[in-house]
Amino acid sequence: MHPRVSLSAISTFRYELDQDLAFYAEAGITNVGISMAKLERFGWDEGTRRIADGGLRVTNLIGLGPFHLDDPSGWDAHRDRLFRALETASAVGAECVVLTTGPAGALPWEEAADALEVALTPVLDDAGTRRIPVALEHTNSLRVDVGFVHTLGDAVDLAHRLDIGVCMEINACWAERGLDRTIAKGIDRIRLVQVSDYAIGTLTTPDRLVPGDGDIPLERILGQVLSAGYPGCFDLELIGPRIETEGYEAASQRAILQLEAALRSLGS
Repeated sequence: MHPRVSLSAISTFRYELDQDLAFYAEAGITNVGISMAKLERFGWDEGTRRIADGGLRVTNLIGLGPFHLDDPSGWDAHRDRLFRALETASAVGAECVVLTTGPAGALPWEEAADALEVALTPVLDDAGTRRIPVALEHTNSLRVDVGFVHTLGDAVDLAHRLDIGVCMEINACWAERGLDRTIAKGIDRIRLVQVSDYAIGTLTTPDRLVPGDGDIPLERILGQVLSAGYPGCFDLELIGPRIETEGYEAASQRAILQLEAALRSLGS
């Protein structure tokens, strides 16, 4: 498997952790993003042991439900879950932990950012002690249920404030104004790049495609990221009805081949 390509467990959304691990072993997939939610359902201790025993390179540990930023009463319980996720990240050598901001609720953007800083600080302190990078993912503007940061530029600015990284989600930022400038400005913060495709005219989310099946100018954007000096991994995050129809395993393996070919053509 190309060393700069990984497959997110989101790409096999309805599989549980044991199904993911069986698929990776059968298909020869060695670089993966692990779902915190799947780990939690499977059991943290046994799941952590199974991942470590599988000899997988864990490029990221992603998502565990968000903070509700206008309701501090739930923050302590969610922090405890994230502390447990950081223990697993440390045990399996995860290269970063990816989080969304959580919904702002009734808060304006600026107050939501203040609340996020307060909510995350103990978690970031623990991550710093463990030397685990944390990356903040910006989200499609239809997904206000999981985040209030909807552009790569805002994610970079907020990451500088929090002194953390950014997960660049190409599906959510490919049409942004001045994207190449934003990438260049934020390259010191970008810890992970998520890759999938999108067909113009799609009116629902998530409804992603295998790279090359849609309209995103992926090679141009991948080239901009590489030219800016990004040294890290490109994580395939496929989800939606067309992925379900094709089948997780077929879509995932085809996506790996497509992304590997694109990176080779770009000299990576």
